[in-house]
Amino acid sequence: MEYYITDTHCHITCDMLYDQIEDIISRAKENHIKRMLVVCTNFQEYSRVEKLKEKEPKLFDIALGFHPNDLYKFNERDYKDLESLVQDDKLVAIGEIGLDYHWDDVTREDQIVGFRRQIELAKKYKKPILIHMREATQDTVDILKEYIPLKGIIHCYSGSYEIAQELMKMGFYISYGGPLTFKNSRGAPEVAKKLPINRLFVETDSPYLTPHPYRGKQNEPMYANVTFKKLCEIKEIDEIRMAKQLEENYIELFQK
Repeated sequence: MEYYITDTHCHITCDMLYDQIEDIISRAKENHIKRMLVVCTNFQEYSRVEKLKEKEPKLFDIALGFHPNDLYKFNERDYKDLESLVQDDKLVAIGEIGLDYHWDDVTREDQIVGFRRQIELAKKYKKPILIHMREATQDTVDILKEYIPLKGIIHCYSGSYEIAQELMKMGFYISYGGPLTFKNSRGAPEVAKKLPINRLFVETDSPYLTPHPYRGKQNEPMYANVTFKKLCEIKEIDEIRMAKQLEENYIELFQK
């Protein structure tokens, strides 16, 4: 019996991948991928996936948000255009949004302003949010607590079990990417083992964070199946059952 899964976070319309898009889609289908949540970081990427979705509407869902490191690239008109897409139900989620203190392209203060603004937009239109959280865990959690109830995905989670519990109580799902498979990744498998399967997802974050044993290669949605199998191994659950549960999680979150 076949199983099928969703890559809940991929950037296939970014410049690094888009010129190979037909091959990427074909390889994804060959590797049990039934759906891709394409996360756009600008309006050009959105236009690209909108055209793809016209051809295969069930294969693609679309999210768009202003990444914390890119906030200075956007102006008031861009925020209005984002709201128009949300209002017209063109997006299943707003994201990825959040905080990233690893880089200093955007000040922490301005990141927080942009983060809050997009959370408020999601609350206004009752949309899930996709959270990017890098070296900013406590600030991210503290801000999210101000907006409960919320719903969404903590993308490429690498934090503790205790923080995951806090986030799940708020209404978030925890998504694992390639790092779950890394040989030096001890914490992530230990945390994933403790988490309930009705709050989990898998993703690629392609073209980044390619899973083992393909590290060094460009990531793409077909490799979500590698992380999925690793999650099944960690949880000691067969692939059919896990795929069914992840699909139920997706339907519940996005009200499909």
